[in-house]
Amino acid sequence: MVQDARALQARGKDMPFNYNVGNIQQAPPPVREHFHTSIFLNPIASQIMTGLLGPKPKWTFCSGNSAMPPAPGAQPQRQPVHADADFAHPTHPFALVVNVPLIGFTPENGSTECWLGTHMGELAGLKVQEGEHGDRASGRIKAPLLEQRRQVRGPSQPVIEKGSIVIRDLRLWHAGMPNRTEDVRVMLAMIHFAPWYRNPMKLELADELKPTIEQQGELQIPVDWVGEKEARHRYLHRGFGNSYDFGQTD
Repeated sequence: MVQDARALQARGKDMPFNYNVGNIQQAPPPVREHFHTSIFLNPIASQIMTGLLGPKPKWTFCSGNSAMPPAPGAQPQRQPVHADADFAHPTHPFALVVNVPLIGFTPENGSTECWLGTHMGELAGLKVQEGEHGDRASGRIKAPLLEQRRQVRGPSQPVIEKGSIVIRDLRLWHAGMPNRTEDVRVMLAMIHFAPWYRNPMKLELADELKPTIEQQGELQIPVDWVGEKEARHRYLHRGFGNSYDFGQTD
């Protein structure tokens, strides 16, 4: 995925960047060679999802975020603090993100800034956000609210070991941070929705993975199946983060 990140970065303004070109939306290769069940179908993560969201949560989003070292002469950039739930949504848990760092995370290489406790109550919802749903810069938290929250509980940038499982509520305030090292910082991101939540998205996977997906029984996994060659061709031509729709149908 490091090579893929470099290839995406080389597209310049046409890369699927999130808020700024230092953070790229990047899908993992959806083929058997790179599909490790210990990561994508981790039984501990699935048990936690079931406990929080209900039996057989739906896995409909599989992607990643890469914090890129700045190009020569460029200044490192951070994202604005934002929530990924940039739409009207329930006030109780409906979607959880499973993040898996593929490199150790530190503040130096862009460990995600998290604002704990901001996923519920008066801190969640469209009233605290700026930007239209689907825009590249949607979901931004209003500046006065950031300062108010900072007085109660400020943000943190955790140090996380490679291969860890990090679970966050989709509504949580967070921000991608600058990578001040020379190494690409890749983080996988999988979203699991409550079984009652009507999100219409599907994964796109190579059909060689069909037996693996059908044999598991912990999750609902709607899939558009494509041939292995097509899967390899298509996965690097997906959109930036806010171009995906995590809402539900009527």
